[in-house]
Amino acid sequence: MKSVSNITPAFFTLLLLCLCLWCNGDGEISVAPMVRTEREALYSTIQGFVGNWWNGSDLYPDPCGWTPIQGVSCDLYNGFWYVTSLTIGPIHDNSFDCAPNPEFRPDLFALKRLKSLSFVECFISPQSHPVSLPTQNWQVLAGTLESLEFRSNPGLVGQIPTSFGDLSCLQSLVILENGLAGEIPTNIGNLVKLRRLVLASNGFKGQIPYNFGGLRELLILDLSKNSLSGYFPLTFGRLTSLLKLDLSRNLLEGQISSEIWKLKNLTLLDLSENRFSGGLTQSLQELCSLEELVLSNNPIGGDLSSVKWHMLQRLMILDLANAGLTGGIPESMSELKRLRFLGLNENKLTGDLSPKIETLPSLGAIYLNGNNLTGELKFSEGFYGKLGRRFGAWNNPNLCYPNKLGHGPFGVRPCRQEVTLYGLGPDKKSQLGNGNQNQSSQFVASLGSSSYGVDGYWCLFVVETLMMVLVLNSSL
Repeated sequence: MKSVSNITPAFFTLLLLCLCLWCNGDGEISVAPMVRTEREALYSTIQGFVGNWWNGSDLYPDPCGWTPIQGVSCDLYNGFWYVTSLTIGPIHDNSFDCAPNPEFRPDLFALKRLKSLSFVECFISPQSHPVSLPTQNWQVLAGTLESLEFRSNPGLVGQIPTSFGDLSCLQSLVILENGLAGEIPTNIGNLVKLRRLVLASNGFKGQIPYNFGGLRELLILDLSKNSLSGYFPLTFGRLTSLLKLDLSRNLLEGQISSEIWKLKNLTLLDLSENRFSGGLTQSLQELCSLEELVLSNNPIGGDLSSVKWHMLQRLMILDLANAGLTGGIPESMSELKRLRFLGLNENKLTGDLSPKIETLPSLGAIYLNGNNLTGELKFSEGFYGKLGRRFGAWNNPNLCYPNKLGHGPFGVRPCRQEVTLYGLGPDKKSQLGNGNQNQSSQFVASLGSSSYGVDGYWCLFVVETLMMVLVLNSSL
């Protein structure tokens, strides 16, 4: 007890001294400072985008202290705070909205430890205030910048600066839904550390740079929704790490490269809404990791059966609509147990449909409309009930469903049933159903006989009597 009583006053004296120092402001020595030039560069950069009304006066002791700015992150280097991440745009509830006339200021390139830079919905006025990307000084960030993103900026116009090719540490380049146009700089292919390259929904034209095949670490490549032309690059076969490839909604033509079989890790391949032709390459069946295959709205042509579909066991979405495909629907498609969506509509497919399709446990939609399929659909009424309008088979004139079903698929007629009237030859058959019927078959149907033998000999007696009356009337 004696030792405790001796230590306690000393402890409280030290604690009181620390509290006094903190209350007098000397406690700030424990808070890491930000270099003045770094703070001034940050403030000027932000003001360029949000307006000069903002001066950071409510921040204590600086943007990386106890009251940080949303969209700004910092790291310590040699005991000082430096900005490492900057996001401009309304992505957080308390983020800054950009001014009507935002601008890039040179001070942006004074943030020399910047790793991530993003602009979201900041440049929104392509008519009243279009803004171009700076063409110089990007090389200043070459040693640190790992992620550069421009999302949903319709007022961001002009071309991609060729100096982007100097950002040698870049791992993610996203230029999505902007107003940029022109050709894609070939030196983007020099960014060999890229894992994600998204240049979708802009106005880019010209050919896809051939040297993109050198981006061996690329996981995601999305060039969709542009005006790119030319052929599927043969060098894409080198992108063996690729998980997602989206070239949809462009003007690409020619055959789908047979080199695509090398992309064993690919889970999504979307080439829809282009001008690809020359048939389905058998290389597609080698994409063993594929989950989504979308080739719709291309004049591909050729036989649907040219691909061994059962080899794509991970496939969940298969969209081949409006692709000029011919032949029958392979029964092997019924082996795709993970399939959720099957789109074969608006082709030139013929033949019947295997009832095994119903056994696919995950199938939620199947569209076969606009083909030349024939025969009788042999699915259960419950299958049609589960899919509803998501079972599309209309516009197949020679396709029908059995009469015994209460409700068949939308836009498909019930099958006609052939009836041979007693006393008539095989050339006098009458078809009953919802198709065109002659007068005699209508009359028989009105008596309740929808098929031969339903009411036994009474039906035959009535028919014979009617036929005799008709013969006698005609002879008179």
